[in-house]
Amino acid sequence: MISKDFFRALDVLARDKGIEKEKILDIMGRGILNAYKKEHQTKDNARIEFNEDKNEISLVADMLVVDEVENPGEISLEEAKESRKRIKVGDYLKVKETPKDFGRIAVSSAKQILTQGLKQLERERSYEIFKNKEGEMINTEVISINRGFVTLDLGQNVETSLPRKELLKSDDIYEGARIRVYITKVEMTTKGPKIFVSRQDKNLVKRLIEQVTPEIQDGTVEIMGIARDAGDRCKVAVYSHDENVDPVGSVVGYKGARIKEVLASLEGEKIDIYEWSKDPINLVLNALEPAKIIAVNPDKKRNFALCVVKDKDLTSAIGSGGQNAKLAAQSSGWKIEIKSISQCKEEGIRYRRLDLEDDE
Repeated sequence: MISKDFFRALDVLARDKGIEKEKILDIMGRGILNAYKKEHQTKDNARIEFNEDKNEISLVADMLVVDEVENPGEISLEEAKESRKRIKVGDYLKVKETPKDFGRIAVSSAKQILTQGLKQLERERSYEIFKNKEGEMINTEVISINRGFVTLDLGQNVETSLPRKELLKSDDIYEGARIRVYITKVEMTTKGPKIFVSRQDKNLVKRLIEQVTPEIQDGTVEIMGIARDAGDRCKVAVYSHDENVDPVGSVVGYKGARIKEVLASLEGEKIDIYEWSKDPINLVLNALEPAKIIAVNPDKKRNFALCVVKDKDLTSAIGSGGQNAKLAAQSSGWKIEIKSISQCKEEGIRYRRLDLEDDE
C-alpha cells in the first residue's frame, strides 16, 4: 500500500507529540496486523513493514522453503525459486503479500490504534520526562482545590494531587496560583505516571538556594547540610572551596537580595545560613547561632558536642520546643547537648571557657 499522506502525517504527529517515529510505527504495525488477522487466516509469521523512502506499507511473511507444502507459513521449493533461483529447502523466503482489502483495513484500524497506542506512548514519554526530574524543583499551577488536596498542573498534560499537609501553613493557595514544588518520587501506573510532590521537603529549600546562587552552581560554594521545620525555620550549612569567597555572603547576596527571593517562595519561612567548618568547635558554634555559647566539649569519635551556656541563656539556646538545638544538630551532622553553668556544676562536668565574651 502506497501512502504519502500517511508518512507526512507521521512526521507531524511525531513532532507534535514529541515521540520517536519508530515507536509510533511499532504500535501502528502491531495494530494493523492484529486488525488484518481478525478478518483473514494470516500466517503467524506475518508482519507489517514500513518503507519511508518509498512511502510504502507492506504485509510480509518469512516463509519456510519445503519440498511439499503441508503447513501455514511454508512455500514449495518450486515456487520459491521463482523469486530466488539459488534458494534451497530449509531456507526462509521473505514474501510480500498485497491483499486487495489490506489498504482498507489499515486505514480503518488507524484511528483505534492512534487513540489507544499513542496514549500509552504519551504516558511513557511523560514518565521518562518526570522520572528525570525526580529530586528536582518545578513550577506548577493550581487548577482546583478541595478539602484534602490541591490539584496541580505540572505541564506535559500531567496533573497531580498535592495533599494539604504537604503545603506550608502560610501558602496562599487559589485557582491559578503558581507555586514551586519538589518532586519526591515518580511511579508508573496503569493510568500513567504518578508524580509525588511536596512543599515541605527540605530539598525544596536546597533547590531554591541553588537557583539564586551562581557560586553554588559553579561548585565554588557547597551546601553541606540542611535541616527544616517546614513553614517555620530552616538552617543551612554552607562551605566555600575558595578562601576568597564568603559562602554565607554568596547565599545571602548583596543587601540580602538572593535570600529574599528564596524567602518569598517560602511565604516568609525563616532561614539561618551559617558557615560549615572542618573544626568541630567552630562548626557547632556557627550551627547554634544566634545562641551565646561559652564552652564546647567535642567528642570526635561519637560526633557529639556538649555545649555550655549561661543559666539565663539556656532556654534561648535550646530554642522553642528544642528547635534551635535540633536544627543545628541535623544540619551540622553532630549530636548536640546544651547545659547551663549550674547544671555542669551539679553534674561535675569540666569545660574550658571560650574566649568569646567577658564574664558577666
